[in-house]
Amino acid sequence: MTTHSQPTTMHESLLDVRGRKIFVAETGDGPPVLLLHGGGPGASGVSNYSRNIAELAKEYRVIVPDLPGYGRSSKGVDGRDPFGYLAGHIRGLLDRLGLEKAHLVGNSYGGACALRLALDTPDRVGRMVLMGPGGIGTTRALPTPGLTSLLDYYTGDGPSRPKLEKFIRTHLVFNAAEVPDSVIDSRYRDSIDPEVVAAPPLTRPKSLRTVWKTDFTRDRRLERLPVPTLVLWGAADRVNRPSGGRMLAERMPDCDLYMVANTGHWVQWERAELFNRLCGDFLAGRR
Repeated sequence: MTTHSQPTTMHESLLDVRGRKIFVAETGDGPPVLLLHGGGPGASGVSNYSRNIAELAKEYRVIVPDLPGYGRSSKGVDGRDPFGYLAGHIRGLLDRLGLEKAHLVGNSYGGACALRLALDTPDRVGRMVLMGPGGIGTTRALPTPGLTSLLDYYTGDGPSRPKLEKFIRTHLVFNAAEVPDSVIDSRYRDSIDPEVVAAPPLTRPKSLRTVWKTDFTRDRRLERLPVPTLVLWGAADRVNRPSGGRMLAERMPDCDLYMVANTGHWVQWERAELFNRLCGDFLAGRR
């Protein structure tokens, strides 16, 4: 398995944003790019983008927050409008950092956060890269087995390492053998933080209104969104259906779609070299 170097120095801070604490790691110089991580148990910003930060930091100011509910950020997410809640706090983070505009890169839950932020305030987003984003066609089909596994993690008999390992090796990636035990161990430790167990950040919608609100294909603003967008989707994604990529490409006026063969839900990790090249070029306008 290919190894990927980490930045030698990252500036870390815990910032007050809308009355909550948001952990942020930064490195590099250049146009600002926020990397927004997925919503699986034990996820965090730097761990989810461990194979991308150093490469992107050669050209960009890379800003990697832990989303609300995850990592070292304050726990709890408003389940009535989770994507709006996340987007509001990331927009607040832009304000806190003094950034009028930034590029957004989002995987899964982070992709849903990025897309909602762009829909609500397109003037705050330069370009956007989405990898298997959540909230695409979710009212048009039953949840995938992978998404069901994710949503069931804190229910039933509660979180456990076997449940997490099954989710990661069976549903998250295409090649289970590439995931080292250390990744599962680390994510399991973070997933059983008592504050997270008490208030899981990703749960099933509790009302029809929330269900409707969390499907972006029902949002007519999508057809007018001016933000140039690159969608990367693993052709073997078992969490969010790859057909979501076509839904976005058909509805968004400025959207490139790249389907990645032999890849699951974690494009930026499973196909890091390809992702780093495509992402860096697209954000720079070299597409």
